Amino acid sequence: MRRITIMGVINVTPDSFSDGGLFLDPARAVEHAHALIADGAEWLDVGGESSRPGALSVSAAEERARILPVIRALSRAVRVPISIDTTKSEVASAALDEGASLVNDIEAGVHDPQMLPLVARRGAQYCAMHMQGRPRDMQIEPRYHNVLGEVAAFLDERREAAIHAGIEPSRILLDPGIGFGKTLEHNLALLRGLPHLLELGAPLLVGVSRKSFLAKLVESSGRIAPPAQDRAALTLAAELHAARQGAAVIRTHDVRALREAWLVESALSAGAG
Repeated sequence: MRRITIMGVINVTPDSFSDGGLFLDPARAVEHAHALIADGAEWLDVGGESSRPGALSVSAAEERARILPVIRALSRAVRVPISIDTTKSEVASAALDEGASLVNDIEAGVHDPQMLPLVARRGAQYCAMHMQGRPRDMQIEPRYHNVLGEVAAFLDERREAAIHAGIEPSRILLDPGIGFGKTLEHNLALLRGLPHLLELGAPLLVGVSRKSFLAKLVESSGRIAPPAQDRAALTLAAELHAARQGAAVIRTHDVRALREAWLVESALSAGAG
């Protein structure tokens, strides 16, 4: 029975695509975190800036004000590791001070030259993600000649950059960035090609939870696309596929459903043949 690590999402934002505003209040965010742990989350990913398509950046001060009370409270109350979802080294540093142990960086250190050295100095884990463009413009006609090859080359380069900066190879995860500067066809190609990305030599973190490409699949069948909060079944199908293809960490809003489905999937696979 191959283990996967389930990472629960905590968006401390007013405008995230799925649950924006629900957990902006720190007390509600902490309460949600405890519920995620009870459902089986083994990692918590706390973010204070929306990365939905079209989202604009917020200041580091605003981001810190949103996430630090949550991370501070959680680090004193729970034993599961806490990840900070940020592109800013100063936010990452403050979060690590409060007890976070992984930096989940959707920009892979490309736009903040202090990010990789900071993570190296602090001995934290680091996840580098691929994104074409930035959230404000990433879904404006994304184009690739070979999406799997280009994403693999980028992730390989960022892994090497992280190692060169002093981050231990065993502390690096890679994320293909499903939904970040990709069309439906690009996302499907990447999910089918996860075994190729495993050849880069780092564990893969995959996040497909409630994303719009799932709704586009429904639309392509002639049905009405469900809103984000009604994409649980679509999400689970994609998450199980990613897990079967070798993803080590699945980042999800629906922790309990994934935990129980993977338990059944693993039991059935163990009895095959």
